[in-house]
Amino acid sequence: MLSRRTVLLGGTAAGAVVAVGAGVGVERGVLPGRPWAQAHLGLNGSPGVVPDIEPGPVAQGSFVSEARLGAETGWCLISPPGEHDELPVVVALHGHGADHASLLKDQFGLDRYLAAAVADGVPPFAIAAADGGGNYWHPRPDGDDASAMVVDELLPMLADGHGVRTDRIGLLGWSMGGYGALRLAALLGPDRVGAVVAVSPAVWRDPDDASRKGFVDAAEYEEYSVMGRQEELAGIPVRVDCGTGDPFYREVQAYADGFDDVTSSFDPGAHDPDYWRRMLPVELAFLGEHVGSTT
Repeated sequence: MLSRRTVLLGGTAAGAVVAVGAGVGVERGVLPGRPWAQAHLGLNGSPGVVPDIEPGPVAQGSFVSEARLGAETGWCLISPPGEHDELPVVVALHGHGADHASLLKDQFGLDRYLAAAVADGVPPFAIAAADGGGNYWHPRPDGDDASAMVVDELLPMLADGHGVRTDRIGLLGWSMGGYGALRLAALLGPDRVGAVVAVSPAVWRDPDDASRKGFVDAAEYEEYSVMGRQEELAGIPVRVDCGTGDPFYREVQAYADGFDDVTSSFDPGAHDPDYWRRMLPVELAFLGEHVGSTT
């Protein structure tokens, strides 16, 4: 059976013969230090520019999360401009070292990207985010579980008086959050998740290589890994994006290859907000297609 998998490829030529040769080697992943070399050869493409548009309303607050062992947990709810009733929600999971507020600053500008997407005709939705700490959005040995915080605390809170629907959500995440979005989508299933977008997800083929910041050992990674479990996302539209200058590029490529049906792209870009901003318009359009309001 033919796969409907979509792969979008891109590339940039260097100016000199030596640079061209090195660039080809870098893009094929055969040179050592590929992410460093690609960055210094100027092969990561242009940075995304935050749209110059007035954003919609942003609600912010905090709560004490029992799932996160009593951590004071900040959150935000980003809505597009205009009057909207009961918008569906996309939950955005931040990367390691970030928090919900990072998504509103100029390194992401998520509120302005959402406003621009809806102005361009993307079916509207709201975006919610909360502080997940640095524990990779899965249960940790000490009991901290940021994924449970999202499902058992954030979503019920949003459903109670915030004018959004949480019965069927979208998921979006970067790096640590990209991994978390994939894992959470599989956990909730297609009845609850309308689409998931994982950007530069932190995934490893070798459990021994997994970050010790989020996995104490290979056994913990194998328990919560998304590698080799693509079938758990059956029935959920999946988009996976990763830059060719990203340290996770080959791992993410191998992950995407494990699907029969996935939308994926591997364009020039690093593991940084410059690339992540550039990809946001197509990613928000994908989420709007599958999750956005049609009324």
